Amino acid sequence: MTEIYKFIVNGRSISVDTDGTTPLLSVLREDLSLRGSKFGCGAEQCGACMVLIDGKPECACSREVAAVAGRTVTTVEGLSDNGALHPLQSALLDEQAGQCGYCLSGILISAAALLASNPDPSRPEIIAALDPHLCRCGIHNRVIRAVQKAGAAMAGARR
Repeated sequence: MTEIYKFIVNGRSISVDTDGTTPLLSVLREDLSLRGSKFGCGAEQCGACMVLIDGKPECACSREVAAVAGRTVTTVEGLSDNGALHPLQSALLDEQAGQCGYCLSGILISAAALLASNPDPSRPEIIAALDPHLCRCGIHNRVIRAVQKAGAAMAGARR
């Protein structure tokens, strides 16, 4: 049985008519055409589907849409501001920290949450925040440098 679920996605109020057990990832990708978050494993083991729910990184592959009713969801598409790249997106490009790119949307989400709570994370803190993300391309060191660079850029912008 379907029902209408209302929540905020990337700053916009959304209403979807669906079964409450539908995975949030399916609603984002199929109903809202937000395809940045990827389906990887479906078991919360790879991080490709990561989104922010009320500012905290969460897996969208196993989160039922009913669980986000009345909440705020941010996808990788929501990180940019009026078309201007988020400092993390710019830093990833600068560091050439993408190869296949499948994992990057989830990594960006977790890194954005980290920088929002800790604008100057240490290397071990970055590694811990990105630990849930599986990347087979071996871009880890470049991603870590990009997160450090973005943190520094964000700190400079706040001054």
